[in-house]
Amino acid sequence: MVILQKIALVITIIGAINWGLIGLFDFNLVATLFASVEIVEKIIYILVGICGLINIGILFMNFEERD
Repeated sequence: MVILQKIALVITIIGAINWGLIGLFDFNLVATLFASVEIVEKIIYILVGICGLINIGILFMNFEERD
């Protein structure tokens, strides 16, 4: 489970960076990279959302038990 949470955290961070680029520079990196394949763009957004939900579990973890 720890590996899944680490992967989810990395994907969530990448999504957060994309949102930061949108907010600061009005530049959507995902749309730029996958503009020609709209379904891939939607899948990436869904994946980032799912990873965000997985990361909610990190809020409730006892960090002394984590390794």
